[in-house]
Amino acid sequence: MNQRPNEDQLGSNAKLDRRTCLKKTLAAGAATVPAAIQAKAFAAGSDEIKVGLIGCGGRGSGAAAHAMTTGKNVTLTAMADAFEDRLYSSMMSLSSGKAGKSKVEKGEGFGGAMRVPGEQRFVGLDAYQRMMDSDVDLVILTGPPGYRPLHFEAAVDAGKHVFMEKPLATDPHGVRRVLASGDKAKEKKLKVGVGLQRHHQATYQEAIQRIHDGQIGRIVAMRCFWNGGPPAKNAIPRDQMTELEYQVRNWYFFDWLSGDHICEQHIHNLDICNWVKGGLPVRAQGMGGRQVRTDKRFGNIFDHHAVLYFYEDGVPMHSYCRQQLGCMRQVGEIIEGSEGTAELGTSRCSLTAPDGTVIWQSPRRRGDDYMSPYLVEWHDLIDAIHGEKDYDEVDYGATSTMTAILGRFATYSGKEIGWDEAFASQKVTTTDSVDWKSPAPVQPLADGSYRIPTPGVTKVL
Repeated sequence: MNQRPNEDQLGSNAKLDRRTCLKKTLAAGAATVPAAIQAKAFAAGSDEIKVGLIGCGGRGSGAAAHAMTTGKNVTLTAMADAFEDRLYSSMMSLSSGKAGKSKVEKGEGFGGAMRVPGEQRFVGLDAYQRMMDSDVDLVILTGPPGYRPLHFEAAVDAGKHVFMEKPLATDPHGVRRVLASGDKAKEKKLKVGVGLQRHHQATYQEAIQRIHDGQIGRIVAMRCFWNGGPPAKNAIPRDQMTELEYQVRNWYFFDWLSGDHICEQHIHNLDICNWVKGGLPVRAQGMGGRQVRTDKRFGNIFDHHAVLYFYEDGVPMHSYCRQQLGCMRQVGEIIEGSEGTAELGTSRCSLTAPDGTVIWQSPRRRGDDYMSPYLVEWHDLIDAIHGEKDYDEVDYGATSTMTAILGRFATYSGKEIGWDEAFASQKVTTTDSVDWKSPAPVQPLADGSYRIPTPGVTKVL
């Protein structure tokens, strides 16, 4: 079993407060504005980059497809997953060219860009470590987020470049581990990308730069939403699995593995608000619950959260996320300024004056004129590796993760929670065990259900 590091072993980032996090995040999260909203041109690399995929679900398969689609001598040479069937399902999807909407001609797959022999296919909870012992140059970390700090530490220790999906952790201890590993990655000149792809979307870059330039005046309030239907996840029957295996199979529905959907999904919107504000919240209060997704097969997460965050200057950010059928759907961010409003979304961004006059509006994404930010983030990362440029997205990825965790703490507890007290929490909710027989962090009740957080009763710190 891997031993979880204590706070002293985490190094200088272990006890970072919000102000220190903010300094690191602002330095790392600055956006560049393109001259025009159009697909970017990239210089082709000449050296092969061998990629290993850890976590072969839909997002992992998509990320691997995007990496190979760059056409920059990127080769998938190794794959790892806790479950054999997931690994082979991913291999079939990638081999047919269907994964990641990569526009690869149907049936052709990725040709020489995918070369994963039997000895480079690793299965089990320890598969990530065997991957690190292989000759890959870059690893994709898309397993359950509860294991992200462990996998990132191993990748940095092994000297691998990294692309990792959000969120980067599911508890404050994990965030501190990620920040500490991020510092080691910088020392080793490793490149680290994080799957908050709106940072690579030209329309968001230009809209936020215009906000920062004062085109809607002083920011007075922000709202953000990810209100939609249930996730594209199906609960897997228990069968003969151990409790830990069952929960990892159904990772989305357990807070220690996914962070709840406020972390796993709504983090995108929270990240944008932090970027717009150029700051991090100082406290949060909220409410949430489990209203329609109540069966025990759905683990212990909520199906809706509503959080009111406050920044240091008193500016509020109203945050809403819901996964319920038949309800209004809304995904995006609204920024209220003293001289106008910005409406941000993946299809279009716009700034308007108080009288409704359009200050600026991005074109809608369309056809060959549009490059998906899922692809742009890979072009940017691979270019950095080929060009030996500094490339680090850890800090804003970690602090946006912590913002989401702070919101979950507020909704689970029903209390107002401060950033600093939450970030300093010594409560560890995850496990580093690679033994399926080890106890799961969340244990079932006598009827096979799980204890659901109860506002006013549940203690989160």
